[in-house]
Amino acid sequence: MPPTPTDRNRLDEEASPYLEQHADNPVNWQPWDDEALSAAREHDVPIFLSVGYAACHWCHVMESESFQDAEVATVLNERFVPIKVDREERPDVDSVYQTICQLVSGGGGWPLSVFLTPEGKPFYVGTYFPRDPQRGRPGFLQLLKDISNSWETDRGEIENRADQWTAAITDELESTPENPGDPPESDVLGTATAAAVRSADRTHGGFGSGGPKFPQPRRLDLLLRASILDDDEAAGEVAGEALDAMAAGGLYDHVGGGFHRYATDREWTVPHFEKMLYDNAELPRVYFEAAAATGNDRYARVASETVAFLERELQHPDGGFYSTLDAQSATPDSRLGEGDEPTDEEGAYYVWTPDEVRAAMGAADIDGVDAETAADLFCDRYGVTDGGNFEGRTTVLTVSASYEDLATEYDLDAETVERTLIEARTRAFDARADRPRPARDEKVLAGWNGLAISGIATGAQTLDPALVETATDALAFVRDHLWDEESERLSRRYKSGDVQVDGYLDDYAFLARGAFDCYQVTGEVEHLAFAVDLVRVVREEFWDEEAGTCYYTPASGEGLVTRPQELNDQSTPSSLGVVAALLDELDLFVPDEGFGEMTDRLLATHADRIRASPLEHASLVLAADAHTRGPVELTLAADEVPASWRETLASRPLPTGVIAPRPASDADLEPWLDALGIDEVPPIWANREAEGGEPTAYACRDFTCSPARTDLNAALDWLADR
Repeated sequence: MPPTPTDRNRLDEEASPYLEQHADNPVNWQPWDDEALSAAREHDVPIFLSVGYAACHWCHVMESESFQDAEVATVLNERFVPIKVDREERPDVDSVYQTICQLVSGGGGWPLSVFLTPEGKPFYVGTYFPRDPQRGRPGFLQLLKDISNSWETDRGEIENRADQWTAAITDELESTPENPGDPPESDVLGTATAAAVRSADRTHGGFGSGGPKFPQPRRLDLLLRASILDDDEAAGEVAGEALDAMAAGGLYDHVGGGFHRYATDREWTVPHFEKMLYDNAELPRVYFEAAAATGNDRYARVASETVAFLERELQHPDGGFYSTLDAQSATPDSRLGEGDEPTDEEGAYYVWTPDEVRAAMGAADIDGVDAETAADLFCDRYGVTDGGNFEGRTTVLTVSASYEDLATEYDLDAETVERTLIEARTRAFDARADRPRPARDEKVLAGWNGLAISGIATGAQTLDPALVETATDALAFVRDHLWDEESERLSRRYKSGDVQVDGYLDDYAFLARGAFDCYQVTGEVEHLAFAVDLVRVVREEFWDEEAGTCYYTPASGEGLVTRPQELNDQSTPSSLGVVAALLDELDLFVPDEGFGEMTDRLLATHADRIRASPLEHASLVLAADAHTRGPVELTLAADEVPASWRETLASRPLPTGVIAPRPASDADLEPWLDALGIDEVPPIWANREAEGGEPTAYACRDFTCSPARTDLNAALDWLADR
């Protein structure tokens, strides 16, 4: 027997919590690095690549069944180089191989299980495999043996398939049209929203006719924009139905705030319980924007409670945000019989029984309502029953009765019911805090933090200016720990002092978006300058002039079997779509850098894809729509923007608008130009001083501008009439 390709598990040297979870497996796991890839080439054996993340339920299942099994480990160790990848740290690796899984099988997900040649070319792919065959799925142990035997006996066929699959990945991810046309036309938003309305579940809210159901925040952005700017009533209705359903269902945590990953059913009742930073960044942004557009206080409450969840449970003490909370946690004592040992169960932290609700309410009255009645109100409000709606006769909380109906049933007034339930939620929250908590993945990712910064900055603009401190603290954390001022390059991941992985396009794009949004709220030029610096790196490292696109990986980074682009919106927005919109906006401040031309070229390159499947490319549709409409600018010349102006801006959304604060006097612009590294005052600020020392607004649409206005409403009215 030749020596095994790898002689030990090397994951104990990694900072990723997901990789650390597998450090004590009998499998000789390797991280994705030159040493592991060289071992495969040296021993001429296939690579088994397993991609997942710390909060992934089925990743835990496959580990328990297979990766902790001695027989499976022996086969993996002797016949393969087993490599474990955290998809949150290495989304480039995940993107390449997830793509072939989707092309071959029509689906994907995690754990992602891929068999590769020593050169990294895939030839067999799947997701979760049980150790032994079950429900039509092949057993993982036998699969390993079969693939190893085929490697020895049918090598030519395997390598031919690997070449074909790699070519398919390249065609899907890297290639661009040789002769692109023009950017999408002005009807692109209408086409996309019409498709979104057609795909909507008008009975239960959201999209699709069954489960699982995902939040789809970028589709909601399309619908809200069409509703606000184009008076599309159907778009507004579908957006409202989805927002209402998610806020009322089990996707939302009614006790602690924040959203779970997705719902397993059409009715939004039972979620997969992991809580991801990106969902709890994008969704409050959408709810804040919907609250501003509709005046719906419930949307504002859901968004505010979600930000409070982020601050309480996912925030690093110095400001940045951690990545995830696990779906699983140990069984609470209240559900254990005598002699039972707790085990990790999905949702254990979040679900309830009637007895647990009664125990949480204690004995004290609430606003004159006795504790027993308060418990009954809580159970009726959130659907807690003896039979439950989840495993073990427990209940996932959903809004099951209105305050008015409960008031009638209990012979109380609705205000008393509402006040009682607010306190009851607080008591439930305090009781739940004593349960074993889900594990937290404490890596800080630049891109995901950018999404959170942007979402919270939106809340500061539309609801509560105090939120801006949370956004700017997170921005400062990422800048301090992941941005190298000397090299002007961004790293992706920080964990307990350890910084790893060159930043990808989403890291630069999302963080720049967050920094720019902080500038629009605070009027502090350092945030604008940071956004410009990040986008300058996008031009240097990710922009390909010949191809007319931005690639996902930096030109100076590691080369994979193909260089991917990220066109589609998935669990996070398309980085290509986000950067396309941002380039157009920042072009207003640094017009000599060619950012606007990059947007025009990028949208032209991908116009056919955008037209063919607009819902899959919602972020690119949003960028194309803003590009077609032309710039909308609101310059605010003031040393301090009045609080009354902030209130006005909160109630009058500008979906494609850029808010451009500047100093009141031209004499104070010089330090701003120095911060941006430019010599001339950009047109968006030029000749736009405060009139008579009063805060002054200048509104422009598509290069036509209003007179100076010291009444902000007058400036906004001018925009509304254009």
